[in-house]
Amino acid sequence: MSVLILHRNPFGPFPYRDWLAGHTGDVVVLAARDKIELSGEDVPEDDLGYTHLEIFDDFDDAAVMTRALALAEKFGTTHVVALHEADVVRAAELRERLGLDGAWTADVRPFRDKALMKERALRAGLEVAPHIVASTAGEVHDFAGRHGFPLVFKERAGFNSVGLRILGDEDELADCVREEFSGPPRDDVLLEAFVPGRMCHIDGLVTGGRVAAAWPSQYQYDLSSFAADPGPRVDVTLDTDDPLTPRLLDLADQVLAALKPQDSRLRDHAFHAEVFHTPDGRLVLCEIACRSGGAKIREVFLTLFGIHLAEYVTRAEAGLPLPGYEDGAGDGPLPRPRCMSGQVLTMKRPGLVRSLPAMPEDSWVEGFWLFAEPGQVIAPASGSADFLTAAVVSAPTRVECERRLRELGARVQAQTDIVGAP
Repeated sequence: MSVLILHRNPFGPFPYRDWLAGHTGDVVVLAARDKIELSGEDVPEDDLGYTHLEIFDDFDDAAVMTRALALAEKFGTTHVVALHEADVVRAAELRERLGLDGAWTADVRPFRDKALMKERALRAGLEVAPHIVASTAGEVHDFAGRHGFPLVFKERAGFNSVGLRILGDEDELADCVREEFSGPPRDDVLLEAFVPGRMCHIDGLVTGGRVAAAWPSQYQYDLSSFAADPGPRVDVTLDTDDPLTPRLLDLADQVLAALKPQDSRLRDHAFHAEVFHTPDGRLVLCEIACRSGGAKIREVFLTLFGIHLAEYVTRAEAGLPLPGYEDGAGDGPLPRPRCMSGQVLTMKRPGLVRSLPAMPEDSWVEGFWLFAEPGQVIAPASGSADFLTAAVVSAPTRVECERRLRELGARVQAQTDIVGAP
């Protein structure tokens, strides 16, 4: 077997050589330079022990696909791995063109095209926000007249809240129309009615087409506020006896069934679903991805179940057995988490970094990460995944977990010193 990996992340959190234990063939990696540099890592000057490593200045350039096909022919690629949302479709196209096992384009498209996603969810009887594929300024104004403010403007295939705008009034709507709809009609953006309530998310692993493990969490902040929120951003799991927990797990099953027909080739994957819990108790699907969640959601899941979603997906996409799931997920009940967990994040903000926190010594801190260093001049956050610090904690209950997250977040904020860039 020969594995080709599309890698749009820093290398530190993705030890593919360890994750591919048991694989004896070639491993070819195509990587994005900007993601390596933004994390503070040095760009590799050798192959890092892989058969072939190639770094690209622009990972969205068509040359990446051309090079991937050439390397696939040279090394006899049998499996394609891609963990980043921006590469899910590209990996599917590669598999399809090469006739390989795994998800093809039609299998992943409902998870990347938000309009198609909502169409299939509605057809299955699930609730989504009122929305349109906004083509012209006239359609935008008509939608605003029918639904009022706030409105949500987003890219049809977007991720990490990049390009997402919350339009609060007529002036903000006018600015959006002037900036986004001054040219010919477009079909790449959505306009949605705002759904009030707290955003929850369900993260899980699917093996052999069945959910093997999953659990819900709740953001204690607004994802779209990444550019203006310098404080700690807390995200915490729900207790096993929370009445919302089974409702969210059941909804995730329904959404997956709605987006994946019986003949889908998407059989082994992670998922990250985001759902609004409204003040009147409704669950409204925001969107779902067929990959693991960002930030430190993978590490939270590892704390809950001992399963690292990126490792398991890497092995599945590489055609390797999954520890504990060699015969699929089975028919039994889903595993229960061994504790509660969550993450606390701070976003980058522009300036000179004068000091950052040291690694916390609390026994309940499961992991702590810094994405800058003293003396560095950094730019503002470019998306909801552009962090300055991140930490994962554990606790017996959600209440205690949230208390620990907020305590740690306050410490991190107090020990961070960034002054305006010269």
